[in-house]
Amino acid sequence: MRPERRDRFRDLEPLLGKVSHPARYLNHEWGAVEDQPGPFHVCMIYPDVYEVGQPNLGIAILYNELNKVEGISCERSYLPWYDMGDLMREHGVPLLSLEASAPVASFDMVGFTLAHELVASNIVETLDLAGIAIRADERDEEDAIVVAGGPSAWNCEPVSPMFDAVLLGDGEEGIVDMARCVRDCRAQGVSRSDILLALSRVQGVYVPSLYDVVVDETSTEEGYAVPKPGSGVPEVVLKRCLQDFAASDPVPQKMVPYMGIVQDRLAMEVLRGCARGCRFCQAGMTYRPVRERNADQIVEGTLRGLELTGNDEVSLTSLSTTDHSQCALVLNRLTSELNDRGIRVSIPSQRLDSFGVDMAAAVSSGRRGGLTFAPEAGTQRLRDVINKNVTEENLEAAARNAFENGWRRCKLYFMMGLPTETDEDILAITAAAKKVLEIGREVVGRGYKSGVQVSISVAVFVPKAFTPFQWCGQLNTEEVRRRQQLMLHSAKDRDIRISYHDANVSVLEAVLSKLGRRGFDLIMAAWKRGCRFDAWTNEFKFDEWVAAGEEVGIDFGEIAWRDLPLDARLPWDHTSPGISKGFLKREWRRALAGVTTEDCTFATCAGCGVCPSLGVENVIAEGHRG
Repeated sequence: MRPERRDRFRDLEPLLGKVSHPARYLNHEWGAVEDQPGPFHVCMIYPDVYEVGQPNLGIAILYNELNKVEGISCERSYLPWYDMGDLMREHGVPLLSLEASAPVASFDMVGFTLAHELVASNIVETLDLAGIAIRADERDEEDAIVVAGGPSAWNCEPVSPMFDAVLLGDGEEGIVDMARCVRDCRAQGVSRSDILLALSRVQGVYVPSLYDVVVDETSTEEGYAVPKPGSGVPEVVLKRCLQDFAASDPVPQKMVPYMGIVQDRLAMEVLRGCARGCRFCQAGMTYRPVRERNADQIVEGTLRGLELTGNDEVSLTSLSTTDHSQCALVLNRLTSELNDRGIRVSIPSQRLDSFGVDMAAAVSSGRRGGLTFAPEAGTQRLRDVINKNVTEENLEAAARNAFENGWRRCKLYFMMGLPTETDEDILAITAAAKKVLEIGREVVGRGYKSGVQVSISVAVFVPKAFTPFQWCGQLNTEEVRRRQQLMLHSAKDRDIRISYHDANVSVLEAVLSKLGRRGFDLIMAAWKRGCRFDAWTNEFKFDEWVAAGEEVGIDFGEIAWRDLPLDARLPWDHTSPGISKGFLKREWRRALAGVTTEDCTFATCAGCGVCPSLGVENVIAEGHRG
């Protein structure tokens, strides 16, 4: 039985003076939707603290879309920090929504964003604090329907026992269809099982309870999912794809927080999807096709968003912003409009082969921070393996353009442990940084007063579902650490700064990326051992995760470091972003041969299968690249 829906802020208010950052729990932000009439209520949850989840663009988009629908209201909630969570349990206060301070368990539908693998234990904590049964099959008829979606839904099997349904792909239309489906079923008085069956008929919706897991000679030990007899659900659930991306609201994030947040800037999504085809990149495969907003919409949306929020920075976000066919035009128009207002225009990461003289000039106005480029690998051989399609000349030209246009700091992203990687590739990382540094000194001058500095950030490669590298094992931890030390010892210049990811974090990511439904037992065991906020460096308890694995019979190394047979049925094969398995296998073979594949928005169709299977196509603002 769901609890009564009423404002319980008075129960929470006495606790605010006893916790850190009490502003995390305050409602009535500027720009939030105040009128929540319902009668059908949805709560969208980002399973981390407010300052991490508030700027999430996905939550903002779904929040706005749901609140546009007559008879449906949407509120938000975030996971309280340890201190508040403990006090809430002590005082009998359940997890509340932000807008109306209503118990999350009182909502008709509760939605989670699967932002990354490390939110798994936080989802358990959130459901427990809300008083909602953690397992979907333990919920009563009247309990909230708990759904999920987001970037990490592509192998949702380890967390799937917690969800009644999972939305695959773009959420703008899908979340509304799901809410309407549940609302209409509730109005008709149908059973919970019939609600789930109805949800399974919504395009892009996967209902885990309607699939059995089979382990046989065609599969890995994780098995594969098949429809339960008589369920009538599809063997493969195809993702939801928003074809008319330009028709969506370019300014979904209108809320002004009471406290500093992790990305305190206006985010403008200028395009969705990427066809570059980097073979390690899950987002580049699962967000296809490419759909651009035009320059007018981007500029007008940016100006409107800045007026609504008062931000002093706007970030033009996407998987590959400098690939936008009108990027230079947009940047020139924005810098012209904002040059005298002290507002910075930033791009999260620049493509080396797109960042030419015109682009550098366009983003050089106003306040300059550091520029970020992502070569990903140190040698051309390895960049060809991963299909990065950039060259040494691209890197050198981009660096020169940046330094000549006034930048003094440059950050380079790389990965370690990529398939076929050797020590030569590792040493080439610092060699590339040194080359960029020398270009900066040549342009700007030498000495500490020049301020020229190059930073290297090196992540450990994690194999992900629906990429050509999904069959790869991860580099084992001992070898990762040896290569990290090799890289560190090869960097002699004090103006080259190196940071690298914790190898243990990457191991857990790989385990959760490759496990099937039995991964839920691991997550529960880790949560019971106190694991949560695993994405926070100081809170990550790897030893407890390993102990939880031993408790449930899961060997981390055996899962993370093993290769998967190319012909095996995989735990995620019953879902699809539209990309064909044949294409992924072909790309894996081309990787081993060091053969690259061109971006289909620049060249001919690469045969990935997305457009024909989804009935969509790339949408380029100018109708061509250039």
